[in-house]
Amino acid sequence: MAGYEYVTPEQLAGFDKYKYSAVDSNPLSLYVMHPFWNTIVKIFPTWLAPNLITFSGFLLLVFNFFLMAYFDPDFYASAPDHQHVPNRVWVMVGLLNFVAYTLDGVDGKQARRTNSSTPLGELFDHGLDSWACMFFVVTVYSTFGRGSNGVSVFVLYLLLWVVLFSFILSHWEKYNTGILFLPWGYDISQVTISVVYIVTAIVGVEAWYAPFLFNFLYRDLFTAMIIGCALTVTVPMSLINFYKAYKSNTLKHRSVYEIMLPFFSPALLFILCMTWIFMSPSDILEVHPRLFYFMVGTAFANISCQLIVCQMSSTRCQPLNWMLLPLALVIFVVISGVAAHWENLLLYLLTALITLAHVHYGVGVVSQLSKHFNIRPFSLKKPSTD
Repeated sequence: MAGYEYVTPEQLAGFDKYKYSAVDSNPLSLYVMHPFWNTIVKIFPTWLAPNLITFSGFLLLVFNFFLMAYFDPDFYASAPDHQHVPNRVWVMVGLLNFVAYTLDGVDGKQARRTNSSTPLGELFDHGLDSWACMFFVVTVYSTFGRGSNGVSVFVLYLLLWVVLFSFILSHWEKYNTGILFLPWGYDISQVTISVVYIVTAIVGVEAWYAPFLFNFLYRDLFTAMIIGCALTVTVPMSLINFYKAYKSNTLKHRSVYEIMLPFFSPALLFILCMTWIFMSPSDILEVHPRLFYFMVGTAFANISCQLIVCQMSSTRCQPLNWMLLPLALVIFVVISGVAAHWENLLLYLLTALITLAHVHYGVGVVSQLSKHFNIRPFSLKKPSTD
């Protein structure tokens, strides 16, 4: 398995023909962030590989996730009568989140600046973004957390899926239209989340439980922002873009089945996990919420990465991801009573399996495409020049 080739010859041929096509119409991005990123990118040396910038930003989000897991393992730290996360940690998390967002914004500019743009760079960027969705959503949950005045872990699970659905929706668009329409909600959420962390350090977590308008709590803004962005911006704009492609006869797929293929695996992942949550003998989501989110987010990231490979290579999306099989098997043996007393252990083992498999997939794809394009993923120096 060490040298397993995930990318098929047909997909490699498709990558050779790939041309980047994206539309960013977000005013915040166009008039504020892009000018800022154009200034920041000049700081980086021209020998620095764009993928290294991308990966560094992703690692900062992972660091924030595990840092908050240390100070708030069960999401009760922000509840009354619990030891709160230190203010200095909130400041650190806020700054690192904004730095990660900035690095994600300048990597493409660094690629164009160094004339090193490749399909691998886009795949690497968006592939890590698919995993990052889980890390930043679960991290921000610690600002208010669970408890008598907080948000339940099940509600956060649903909110996490709103974010995951928004991500897959943009790549579903590209799978069908050939154009990536960058979602507005991403830039707005990243700036807002970074500010929220800093404000939390100043006013304390207690402020998020205070009513400010018609008994509407500050912490409810998190829920309202995620759902509001999805319903009023992400979904309508996605449907409009799809309709325009349909009217102009530029859709890449014509049958309803082919058009909806990218949704099959995410939908089944959602259904399977909902089944586990509702039928769990030990109430698994309440007992291990952070681990459960991590498992779901990692499985989703693998599904998304395989879709991105298909859309960039103009090949057919596979309807079902193999990771759903061990997930379904674990759920079956748990809810059937065969291994109900091993439920916690099975969640740990399943999460480890999915994580290792996803990392192996990512390393394998990056290695295979690097060899195909004769480049190094984290260096601008060509392998043939050694």
